[in-house]
Amino acid sequence: MNKKTQYTTYNIQYTQNGFTLIELLVVISIIGILVGVSIFGLSGARESARDARRKSDLELIKSGLELYRADCNRYPASLPAAGSNLVGSTPPTACMATNIYITSRPGDPIPATRSYRYATTTSGYELCASLEQSGLPSVSCGGSTNCGTTCNYKVINP
Repeated sequence: MNKKTQYTTYNIQYTQNGFTLIELLVVISIIGILVGVSIFGLSGARESARDARRKSDLELIKSGLELYRADCNRYPASLPAAGSNLVGSTPPTACMATNIYITSRPGDPIPATRSYRYATTTSGYELCASLEQSGLPSVSCGGSTNCGTTCNYKVINP
């Protein structure tokens, strides 16, 4: 027996504006996970970028010191403060006080806690910095390992 059921339909339209609570929670949790992962990923990138800048700064200072030595027949006794120029000394050599060997000496990217160390030796000089990479052994620079924190990167004259 075939029974027919008849339904009466009404012309009711439902419109939905916005999102459901479940959809919002899913999107917020996905955004939270992405932000959390990116924060940890970027902190290592920042440290690596600062370490690369430190190495580049020491090479720039090294180039200026070699130019100074070429004119003055010696290395300077000390470096100027960060942001200052390394200029020549008094004649009789070609080392004129008007010669600028380093324009605006670079300083460490974190100047409050770290610094570059410079020391003259009997054969030349040593330049040191403290890199943020972990696990690097400490180095002595002019008899000290203090670069604001422990020095662990050294550049010496060629």
